[in-house]
Amino acid sequence: MNYRANRLAGEIQRVVTDLLQTGLNDPRICRLTSITAVDVSKDRRHAKIYVSVMGSEDEQQKTLEGLKSASGFIRSELGKQIRLRYHPELTFELDNSIKHSLKINKILRDLVPEKDGGTDD
Repeated sequence: MNYRANRLAGEIQRVVTDLLQTGLNDPRICRLTSITAVDVSKDRRHAKIYVSVMGSEDEQQKTLEGLKSASGFIRSELGKQIRLRYHPELTFELDNSIKHSLKINKILRDLVPEKDGGTDD
């Protein structure tokens, strides 16, 4: 990703994160939602936003539906806050990397035997 696309990705992530915290009132969007990454195409006309949702599969799907239906509003807010010739078309994808790392961490903790009472003989 070139410098401009990288900078734009950071700005998009900042604006969408702010909107998640304050501007979106869709009941389908889970409050435990965070933006993990944004990929912007070289021509800066498309942006793929990776979303992490801490919740059940049903909550994750509903959150994605809510974000997809709010993409027009989000895009217009991007237009108000970021001055560009073209505002990118937004797509949202579920990012399971946090959930995956928690699962791996739990497996690793289960492999290490716990010390009993802290007494060494």
